[in-house]
Amino acid sequence: MNRTAFLFPGQGSQKVGMAEDLYREFDWVRELFDMAEELTRIRLSRLCFQGPLEELTQTVHLQPAVTVVNLACLGLLRREGFAAGFFAGHSLGEYSALHAAGVLSAEDTVRLVFERGRLMHREALRHPGSMAAVIGLAIDAVEKVVAEARSAGVVAIANHNTETQIVITGSPEGVERACTLAAARGAKAVPLKVSGAWHSELIGGAEAEFGERLAAAAFAPAQGRLLLNVTGAFAPEDPEALREIMSRQLCSPVRWYDGMQALIAAGVDTVIEVGPGSVLAGLMRKILPRESGVRVLTLDGLKAFEALQRALTS
Repeated sequence: MNRTAFLFPGQGSQKVGMAEDLYREFDWVRELFDMAEELTRIRLSRLCFQGPLEELTQTVHLQPAVTVVNLACLGLLRREGFAAGFFAGHSLGEYSALHAAGVLSAEDTVRLVFERGRLMHREALRHPGSMAAVIGLAIDAVEKVVAEARSAGVVAIANHNTETQIVITGSPEGVERACTLAAARGAKAVPLKVSGAWHSELIGGAEAEFGERLAAAAFAPAQGRLLLNVTGAFAPEDPEALREIMSRQLCSPVRWYDGMQALIAAGVDTVIEVGPGSVLAGLMRKILPRESGVRVLTLDGLKAFEALQRALTS
C-alpha cells in the first residue's frame, strides 16, 4: 500500500513568483495556466509571477491562482513517477485534493474554485467580517470562549489546525470579544489579514448558489483515501455522499487536526505539501508525535523538487 500523503495548501500560502520556474520550464504547465485563464478570464500567470500581492490576494483571484499552482506542482510529481495513497487539502486546497484523488477533472476544479472565490467575495462585501488565530488553548476551551463571545456578535471556529492553534471567524465585534476572552485565559490572539469571515454563517448566502455549481460538476469515486475538512475523517466511497459533504464546506469548520490524526493513525510514512509555501508541513510537524519517523517534505518548484528527490532516495 502506498503510504505517501499529498497535502494541498489554500488561502494564505500565496506569494508573488509562485510556480514561475515550472511555467518557464514545461509546456504542459503553460497549457494548464492557459486552460485556467480561459475558464476564469483572469491573467493568472501575470498575477502569480508579477503580482502585485494585493491584487493576487483578492479571494476572487487567489482561489484559482493557488489552485493552478497546486495542480502544476502535482503534475510535476506525477510526471516524475511519484504517487500517493492519501490526499487532503486545507479549505480551498481541498479542491486540489479532490482532483488529485481523481474525483474532479482539472477543468471542473478550476471552475469550482473560481465560483467559490467569486461568491465568497460577494458575501464578504455584504457581511464584512474578520478572523483571528487563537494560540495556546485546546479546542474545548476555545469552544467555551466562542459561546461566551456570541453575545457581542457572530463568532465561530473556522479552523482547528493543531491541538492548540485554532482560528476563529465572524463579525469584527464577535471576534474581538472572543480574542479578549481568550487572552484572559492565557492564550495569544493574532488578528489575520483576510477579506472576509470565512467558514462562518456570514458567508452562508453563497451556499445555495455554490451548491448548484457542485451539482453541475462530475464527481467520480476517489482513487485512494481522501480526508475531508468537514468531518475530519476519510471520505465516503459514494461520490454523491461526498458531493453532499462538500456542499457544507464553505461555512463549516476545517477539522484539520482531526484529519491529520486520522492520517497518522492510518500509517503514512511520507507527507508532501504540494503547492506554494510550507504552512501545512509546519502544522504537520507540530501534530506528529515527538518520536515519529514520518518524513515531511514540500514541493513548490524545481529547486524544492530536487531536494525532495534527494530526501526520498537517501
